[in-house]
Amino acid sequence: MTRIDIDPDEVEHGLGKLVLTVIELLRQLMERQAMRRVEGESLTDEEMESLGLALMRLEEKMEEMKTIFGLEHEELNIDLGPIGKLL
Repeated sequence: MTRIDIDPDEVEHGLGKLVLTVIELLRQLMERQAMRRVEGESLTDEEMESLGLALMRLEEKMEEMKTIFGLEHEELNIDLGPIGKLL
């Protein structure tokens, strides 16, 4: 039987990278949807301000989490082979 050596720090780093990649993908999708709504003039001034603040806070939290896991933004872009990069 082959034994697999798993480094707990590497597992944590890999899991952090995966979770942050998914969150970054969702953040970008939300940002694009928000821009469509702003351009379509379907938001009130209060909704635009609230949405902008929420997206700004999410981006700040992402930067904080990348620092905690020792990740750079480029590391969150997963290569999907023939499809290309995720982000």
